[in-house]
Amino acid sequence: MKSGKTGMKTKTADVEIKKTEEVKDAGAKEVREAVEEGKNRKNLAYMELYRFLRGQIISGAFPYGSKIPSKRLLASDRGVSVITVQHALALLEDEGFLQAKERSGYYVSYKANEFLTSQNYRRKQNPGERADFQTAVRNSTYYDAEEEFPFSTYARTVRRVLSERQEAIFQKSENQGSLELRTAIARYLGRVRNMQVNADQIVIGSGAEYLYGLISILIGAGKTIAVEDPSYQKIRRVYQTHGLKIEPLRMGEEGILSSELRRSRANAMHVTPFHSYPSEISATVSKKMEYLSWARKRKALLIEDDYDSEFSMLGKSEDTLFSMEPEKTVIYLNTFSRTISPSVRIGYMILPGQRTAEFLDRIGFYSCTVPVLDQYVLAELIREGDFERHLNRVRRKRRREKACDRQ
Repeated sequence: MKSGKTGMKTKTADVEIKKTEEVKDAGAKEVREAVEEGKNRKNLAYMELYRFLRGQIISGAFPYGSKIPSKRLLASDRGVSVITVQHALALLEDEGFLQAKERSGYYVSYKANEFLTSQNYRRKQNPGERADFQTAVRNSTYYDAEEEFPFSTYARTVRRVLSERQEAIFQKSENQGSLELRTAIARYLGRVRNMQVNADQIVIGSGAEYLYGLISILIGAGKTIAVEDPSYQKIRRVYQTHGLKIEPLRMGEEGILSSELRRSRANAMHVTPFHSYPSEISATVSKKMEYLSWARKRKALLIEDDYDSEFSMLGKSEDTLFSMEPEKTVIYLNTFSRTISPSVRIGYMILPGQRTAEFLDRIGFYSCTVPVLDQYVLAELIREGDFERHLNRVRRKRRREKACDRQ
């Protein structure tokens, strides 16, 4: 009888401990949610100001060459901090809407319907000059062991997926890739990149080179594709191997030269708007609009290779060509080889909304080349936030390094 009472007391104590732990967990969760909500409010403030100013510039309320009100005046008028204003202005400068002048302020550098190369500055080196670049250098140039995805996080996720999925990892993947991964990517792009897509538009493949091959099929053998000059040499080789003709277009300091675009008669154009390799040129918003205008007039495809853009130090990646014209013109291409590790051979492309059915009819029968386990692991990393936390960590590291360089 005594042992029974002792057992009841032990059981009651266990229940109380469990309740206490649940209360602690709930409290910790509330704290995390409150911190996250605070971060979201801060992000929302500078993004709202960024969108407001960008709209004013595009509409002509702030014409080309005009000075933007001071940071303190903007902060007072909009009811935000000076740091919030500074962050929004830095984004606009990074995207080519504004130009900062020392001890003077910010001036509008966006020209509506005018796509001439800016005369404000010239690079010391002509980016159009040819050089003998090894095709493997693109990865090694940007390689930094400190920026690789944390192995412990990746390993923990692999173990969890194996434990939960078990024999499911032996099942054949859908041809476009697993629905879970495509859904995770679509939600991530909508949340972070302002790209509203659905999972049906996404095709998963084992790296960018495999996807270049699928794109070649969509363009058609014997057709011509324009590429940046200089550009990553393997892009040309893959397209040539699939029967496409290559038309190199010389680069200026804001992207492909306008004169080159005017003379081009290509059926498609492959561009890297952010940090084009090897020139490291980023296209301004005016140049991006010019690319879209070229494609519409030519009824041509734009292949947007968005390699490396997610490590933009300002915490908000630049507007993609796809987000500017998501329905007919642009095929968006990206890979996790840069953001996670070169050994992770997973890439994806997004087909334009109104042409998805047409394009899938031509390439949708190809089997997905990425193992199911790898797809489940990546989907989990994106869904649980580990992927975004890694990107934010790398951005903070780069901002610190840039601040040290300025001192």
